[in-house]
Amino acid sequence: MIEVLFDHQKFSNQKYGGISKYFSYIMDALKLSNDIRYKLGILNSENNYIDENSLLFRNPLIKKILHSSYGNRNYRLNEAYSSFLIKSGKFDILHPTYYDPYFLKFLKKPFVLTVHDMTHEKLPEYFWPKDSLTHDKRICVQKANHLIAISETTKQDMIELYGLKPESIQVIHHGIDLQSPFLLKDVNNLPANYILFVGDRGGYKNFYMLVDAFHYIHKKYPELQLFLVGGGPLTIAEVEYLSRLSLNERIVHRHVDDEELNCVYSKAVAFIYPSLYEGFGLPVLESFRAKCPTLLSNIPSFKEVAGDAAFYFEVDQVDSLIFMLEKILDDEIYRGSLVDKGFSRLKLFDLQYSLQQTCDVYRSQI
Repeated sequence: MIEVLFDHQKFSNQKYGGISKYFSYIMDALKLSNDIRYKLGILNSENNYIDENSLLFRNPLIKKILHSSYGNRNYRLNEAYSSFLIKSGKFDILHPTYYDPYFLKFLKKPFVLTVHDMTHEKLPEYFWPKDSLTHDKRICVQKANHLIAISETTKQDMIELYGLKPESIQVIHHGIDLQSPFLLKDVNNLPANYILFVGDRGGYKNFYMLVDAFHYIHKKYPELQLFLVGGGPLTIAEVEYLSRLSLNERIVHRHVDDEELNCVYSKAVAFIYPSLYEGFGLPVLESFRAKCPTLLSNIPSFKEVAGDAAFYFEVDQVDSLIFMLEKILDDEIYRGSLVDKGFSRLKLFDLQYSLQQTCDVYRSQI
């Protein structure tokens, strides 16, 4: 029996998020495997994708103390537990959930590293200059026994920026679960007519260009609203910008769970993803599954994932976004054709195939 150890990193600092969801899918698959099992280096977590019964620290008082305002003690506790498990060596393969190389000094087993994007390396101007992520990631990439890239785009960026040989990187696309029922939960006070933006809004996500386009477009479509999901509360700067454009009443922001998000996608006039760069873009597949017309910036990873099943606009041109927004809003027939193409394209990204490839990676390391 092969035993894979997943460390704590993304489960310590994400409640929701694509990376922790990615690892939760792998763990669910391993529960059904006949020859691979796993350990998770977590004592306590608020992550939505972990079964709380699997945590050693479940007492409400302990959870309150660990998630108090007195620093990141929960993160440190989980890191100590992950370190203990790694030092024990009672596993076969380590699959760290992010790029902190804390484990390298005492790891004696092979490790597999998934690289989710090269955003910090491609767009360093959007990140804090003292952030150690690019350094940490490079160290992990250089030391890993096996590298997984989640897209051909990410692989090519790794080759370009790290000087790696193509054969050293295996592409395993993100997948979406096509076997489980598509569950929806109603969302109270959902606008009648809205375009949708999902996730973080900072920097390279190009949120302000979307707001500028919406500022223009909503004059022609006075009932239209911009619906924002996730990404944390609106910041002071964002509120001020919306206020200057008199858009505060036209923009709705909510936090929703996965089933509510399915509902939000399914009722949107269109989903818009204006990023300057992404390693993959899992929300594209989420939008396709919910049969939501999809409008994307014309970056390589989006074209790799969406093909001809989405509208595209020039990533740095607000006029291009406005033009394509008007087209998708005005042409109901074309919106329907995008929905059909998107739903069909999901077959290329079946989660079961992605998980099978990942399990094969683990087997190859023994």
